[in-house]
Amino acid sequence: MILNTALICLCILTTNGVFGETEEVKSVSVTEGDSVSLNTDVQVQRDDHILWTFGPQNTRIAEIFKRDQINIIFVSNDGSFRDKLQMDNQTGSLTIRNIRFEHTGLYELAIIRSRKTLKRFNVTVYAPLPILVISVNSLNCSSSSSSSRSSVSRCSLVCSVFNVSHVTLSWYKGIRVLSSNSVSDLSISLSLPLEVEYQDKNTYSCVINNTISNQTTHLDNIMQLCHTCEEQSHRSYLISVGVGVLLLLAIIAVSGGIMIWYFKNRKSATPSETQ
Repeated sequence: MILNTALICLCILTTNGVFGETEEVKSVSVTEGDSVSLNTDVQVQRDDHILWTFGPQNTRIAEIFKRDQINIIFVSNDGSFRDKLQMDNQTGSLTIRNIRFEHTGLYELAIIRSRKTLKRFNVTVYAPLPILVISVNSLNCSSSSSSSRSSVSRCSLVCSVFNVSHVTLSWYKGIRVLSSNSVSDLSISLSLPLEVEYQDKNTYSCVINNTISNQTTHLDNIMQLCHTCEEQSHRSYLISVGVGVLLLLAIIAVSGGIMIWYFKNRKSATPSETQ
């Protein structure tokens, strides 16, 4: 009982008392290549010691000691943080410039005064959103009647992105979501089909988004984009007609050859039968 009471008191002191306090983890999202600042929300005072560490090994990456009026600053210039860290000598806030995927992880700030205060920042780095590509899916061109080339009424579009991760791809009709697809794996391609009326006057758009940003490509002219589908359907119609004509000619030629052979044989056989 005495041991349990002692442990409880120790936990309270560690969290809120002379040993210090720990704040909740703050989530920070940033796009690869951008800069991000992790703020201390304090002013560096005399005899302060501010320490930044990174990762599961709590690797020291930046530090300030203030002695009298002099700030002694250390900033890591090793490994993946080379030429990327900048520390504000007035606040101890840390800026990571041109951030990369390997900088994703947990950053811990220790502010040591009369007691120790811990702040934690969980930083997630996202890839820049790629350019969306909208194209016609020529394999799925459709028509209401296969016998009339002017009857093409629908075409199938595809919105695609390449080498993406942790994104959602969506088709919108106005402000209404028609369909969507998400991916969390690294560096894969993602596509989403949409079938539209050839003369549809509605506004369609393809949107890609992640936690921190989004990008939209509007489908402005369906008729122009689906023109490829119409051409293919027209071409398919002409090919079908051509194949049908050739097949008919082949049948006529074979039938004519058989008839000529038949009559020729019959002619040559008639004198023998007479004799």
